[in-house]
Amino acid sequence: MSAPTNTNIHGQPTGSMLDLLNGFVVELRNAGLPVSLTENLDAMEAVQHIPIDDREAFKYALGATLIKNNSHWRAFETVFEVYFSLRGTEYKLTDADDSDFDDLWREMQEQQGDEGQGADGSGSMDAMTPEEIAQMLMQALLNGDQAMMRALARQAVKRFAGMEPGRPVGGTYYLYRTLRNLDLDGMMDKLMEQAAEQAGGELTNLEERLEHDEFEHRIEEFKQEIEAEIRRRLVADRGVEAMAKTLRKPLPEDVEFMHASREEMQSLKKALQPLTRKLAARLARKRKHGRKGPLDFRNTVRHSLSYGGVPAEPKFKYPRPAKPELMVVADISGSVAAFARFTLMLVYAIQGQFSKVRSFVFIDGIDEVTDFFKGTDDIQEAIHRVNTEADVVWVDGHSDYGHAFEVFWERYGKDVGPKTTVLLLGDARNNYHASQSWVVKEIQHKARHVYWLNPEPKSYWNTGDSIVGDYGAHTDGVFECRNLRQLEAFVEKLA
Repeated sequence: MSAPTNTNIHGQPTGSMLDLLNGFVVELRNAGLPVSLTENLDAMEAVQHIPIDDREAFKYALGATLIKNNSHWRAFETVFEVYFSLRGTEYKLTDADDSDFDDLWREMQEQQGDEGQGADGSGSMDAMTPEEIAQMLMQALLNGDQAMMRALARQAVKRFAGMEPGRPVGGTYYLYRTLRNLDLDGMMDKLMEQAAEQAGGELTNLEERLEHDEFEHRIEEFKQEIEAEIRRRLVADRGVEAMAKTLRKPLPEDVEFMHASREEMQSLKKALQPLTRKLAARLARKRKHGRKGPLDFRNTVRHSLSYGGVPAEPKFKYPRPAKPELMVVADISGSVAAFARFTLMLVYAIQGQFSKVRSFVFIDGIDEVTDFFKGTDDIQEAIHRVNTEADVVWVDGHSDYGHAFEVFWERYGKDVGPKTTVLLLGDARNNYHASQSWVVKEIQHKARHVYWLNPEPKSYWNTGDSIVGDYGAHTDGVFECRNLRQLEAFVEKLA
């Protein structure tokens, strides 16, 4: 068996392949993926056995060696598709490759009893009419012909996308123009009719559903081929680095809470569950394996008997730190609602590390919502109740930290004690009301710790109506907390 084309006669990666992989790893790191030197070496070892032209195997080999987190797969795939879009003979944009697809088209025509000629008798895909393209596409989808779908995707982009070198237009626009001319929605109806004819009558409900799902899958594959073709042409025109930067999206843990789209919100929720499990395990381990206490003399002497009275194995008194209590006081006004929601979800997911957790939410009024989280395993339902049932409006529903903190101190200040960690969440934009920062000062005197988490960038603090500095002077620290990565780093401080 010959060595893959990306290795030399000794089975080692060629110089060009090493350069290619090094460049790819740089792009991954630019996208935020943590790729270590060891993982880079593992990837180089893996590709010794897989030719670059076997695109799927090559991609999954790199993914298996370079990706540690499932939530990073989408970012990896984007970088891969851009960086390797023109790598391999099958993917280069050359006239010679188009001639291969012309051969496929003529073979299909001959199988159908046609002459293999286009409208001008040339036998080339470039000479096909839009009606012939639609007919060929229907046959390719009906038969699941991957090679022909790829050929038709190239032809469709060439015909309908209207791509011009140097034109500053995104791939989404070209994709829309191409799909609009192909009418894939109408294609589904034609495919179902053809499937019924081939079955010799009406399909059963089960058969119809199975056929519909299969055709839907093939149409989606065809759309992906179109996207890949557009991407290849954009890379050829603008370069790999420029396209990688254009298509680069933040990882779920780097998405800012306050600016996340609906799709990014879903990614955040998916990333939150493994994060909470990891943090809970880490906090428990830190508490269990803390520093050693003082020497336990009696225990040491007792164990020395097995060594003839020699204290060869000193024994220590391991401290048993009490679990802290936690009070979360969160601003849920519109500007920081998403941040408060994810923070409450995370805190309650790891609440087993605290002896007691109480939650309070406010806008210009304040309300305790601890009971909303009791008796339910559905955190989303609890958060929904917080947003719809909590009594947090006092006057006009605009943030008033000073009034909310005063009411908190009057109602619940007596519950703050030396075992209590108080977590204050918000941007401290107080609409120019009185700060009443003395409340935070009083809380700090009674509590074990007081922390403030701010979802705004530090450069915005203490600008406009932000008075985070007034409050921060009476805390154990104010932390920028705009994404899951920063939130995770902070939570580790709580134990």
